[in-house]
Amino acid sequence: MSRQIFTFSLAFILIILFSVTAMTSCTRIDAGHEGILVKLYGTDKGVQDVSLVTGRVWYNPLTEDVFQFPTFVQTVDYAAFTVNAKDGSVFTVDPTISFRVIAGQSPRIFSKYRKAIEQITETTLYNYTRDAFRIQFNQYSTDSIISNRQSFEDKVQQALGESLRKEGFELEQMTSGLQYPEEIVRAVNLKNQAVQQAMQVENELKVAEAQAKKKIIEAEAEAKANQLRQQTLTPLLIQQQFIEKWDGKTALYGNSPVFFRNVQ
Repeated sequence: MSRQIFTFSLAFILIILFSVTAMTSCTRIDAGHEGILVKLYGTDKGVQDVSLVTGRVWYNPLTEDVFQFPTFVQTVDYAAFTVNAKDGSVFTVDPTISFRVIAGQSPRIFSKYRKAIEQITETTLYNYTRDAFRIQFNQYSTDSIISNRQSFEDKVQQALGESLRKEGFELEQMTSGLQYPEEIVRAVNLKNQAVQQAMQVENELKVAEAQAKKKIIEAEAEAKANQLRQQTLTPLLIQQQFIEKWDGKTALYGNSPVFFRNVQ
């Protein structure tokens, strides 16, 4: 009887183990991910050279494990850090990068680093980003960086892209968040203020010159008008104007319209 109970118990346990194994030996790789099959025991222990595509994956949970690596574009905003230009000026960089795992490269990445993508992003990719900026800054002077900022950032992005591509990542976009040294910012602000003040003075001078020219033109016009009036005011014309304006009551003396008579 005890032997039967033992046999029954063993069979029950095996059934449970089989059921648990059957339930946990299937997983689904989410869309935008690659599955990585890892051997836990045996001569083939380690990461297998195969990428599991999206879908349902069967594996032996007692001897194998499956990890998922995202292949969609990810964006990470790193903490700001400082770098030195060729002439010693200190710049602040606050970079943001967008990247993705190159299709089929997740097993190689996991085999090399044995870390999740989040850990690789915060360590390895961050170090590559810092190095890309540091190397390029060491090749440029302060004036060159400021005068050719776009060209400088393009070279940083190109260098970073090449480094990440060797590791199985594709750099999609990078922004530097570049901040100039404080003394450069102050100098630029002072220069802008001086330029604005010079423009204001120049505008005021132009206004004053315009007003002066206007007064000269008005004075010349007035003088010319007076001259014309003096030329046209002949005695005959004056007499005619007196007659036209005479009210018929004011006494006239002599043959011409004279309002006052000479007293002998």
